[in-house]
Amino acid sequence: MLTLALTMLAGVAAGSLGALLGIGGGVLLVPLVNVFIGRPFREAAAVSLVAVLSTSASVAASHETRQLLNVRLAIVLLVFSVSGATFAATVLHLLPEWAYERIFGATAALISVGMLQRLDKRNVRSSVGVVDPGILGGRFYDEDTQSEVVYHPRRMPLAMFSAFTAGMLASFLGIGGGILVVPSLNSWCGVPMRVAAATSGFMIGVTAVPGAIAHYHLGYLNDFRLAAAASLGVLLGYRIGFSLSQRTPVRGLKLLMAGMLGLVAIKYLW
Repeated sequence: MLTLALTMLAGVAAGSLGALLGIGGGVLLVPLVNVFIGRPFREAAAVSLVAVLSTSASVAASHETRQLLNVRLAIVLLVFSVSGATFAATVLHLLPEWAYERIFGATAALISVGMLQRLDKRNVRSSVGVVDPGILGGRFYDEDTQSEVVYHPRRMPLAMFSAFTAGMLASFLGIGGGILVVPSLNSWCGVPMRVAAATSGFMIGVTAVPGAIAHYHLGYLNDFRLAAAASLGVLLGYRIGFSLSQRTPVRGLKLLMAGMLGLVAIKYLW
């Protein structure tokens, strides 16, 4: 019972982070289940993938998040993220566990550095004088600037490549893929942080399916009670995180992500 309670608390923390940053929370849930609860890395990844599905379901069901969600952009990128996740799921058994831990740490370190480099840069423009944001663009009311803003995604080939890589990471590491999709859309493709988070949160549930099936088939999902406890915690944490996200400055969100990823990188690289 203590293990289940701790797993649920880990899910609450991961769900809160997923709502704040749109990264599914797996980047926090995997280390918590692996290090503090003492489960093997592969089992922690399997539990995380199931919990990621809960996070994505919460995003899709939230009226507030749907105001920021860019469905057209998400559908285009899902073609590539699901392809990457499916490919990785077919070769999941080829590498030893320590290799996935190093990949996890290196990925966290690279994304943390990328977020710090664009700490004070925003990808929003006033909607005054702008009529059409394009097929994949959009407009929304930005709480930071207190005005309606418009955005138009750039460098779509780079976004597609990032989505494919994120899909591979989802199956390999159990992190949903948002850890790469959100920074890529925000830093390289000109999509505002909150829009990138909402769009990624919608995508990660579909992206996680191939990896979840592969982990179950390979026998890594041994205790369904852990997955259920983590999922319940994620659902609760999502509501907490979303209520905080509306009052948290974008700069604070980037600092939170960079700091958290730095700690994860230290753990799995050293």
